[in-house]
Amino acid sequence: MKRRDFLALSAGAALACALASQAGRAAAQGVDVDAILHDPDAPTGGNPQGDVTIVAFFDYNCPYCKKSAPDLQRAVKEDGRTRLVYKDWPILTTASFYGAQLALAAKYQGKYETAHHALMGISGRRVSEESMRDAVKRSGVDMARLQADLDAHGAEIGALLKRNLAQADSLGLEGTPVYLVGPFKTSTLDYDGFKQALAEARRRQADARR
Repeated sequence: MKRRDFLALSAGAALACALASQAGRAAAQGVDVDAILHDPDAPTGGNPQGDVTIVAFFDYNCPYCKKSAPDLQRAVKEDGRTRLVYKDWPILTTASFYGAQLALAAKYQGKYETAHHALMGISGRRVSEESMRDAVKRSGVDMARLQADLDAHGAEIGALLKRNLAQADSLGLEGTPVYLVGPFKTSTLDYDGFKQALAEARRRQADARR
């Protein structure tokens, strides 16, 4: 895993307002901005009408993802004006892929975030499939329905994971986690860091409208 510098400005992955003004450049670099921000199958959280979007690329066996997840959740909830897009990007272990499947299957019963937080709450670097399934079960997800949805929607889930991988590749991402916050690309932020990134993203959006 590669840890990135705090609030490192992305040369090829600006998002939201900043990306909209650079659509031609992004297209030339093979970055599908709309697909990253608005994939209809990607789970979302926060305020759907938020003025800033955070796109989170993560793996359920990534300790840095787990460390920053509670601060991300708190920052988005307290801010109230942020839209959050979840990009399951299972690149570390086979169990990571299994965990992503569980979370995405839970989406069909309206419990993606429930499963996501349960999986992020498991300690350790190499969590087994059994531990992941047990954590999701303890969270209150209907496991019989989850399995039925996984059987019925396995192709769509697999296609979404492939799109997430392709998007990560187009952005030149090398490790987890990665957070795209407005025009910034960064990782391993704490609560104050997320607040600062959101404030700076809004400031830049306001400057762009002048």
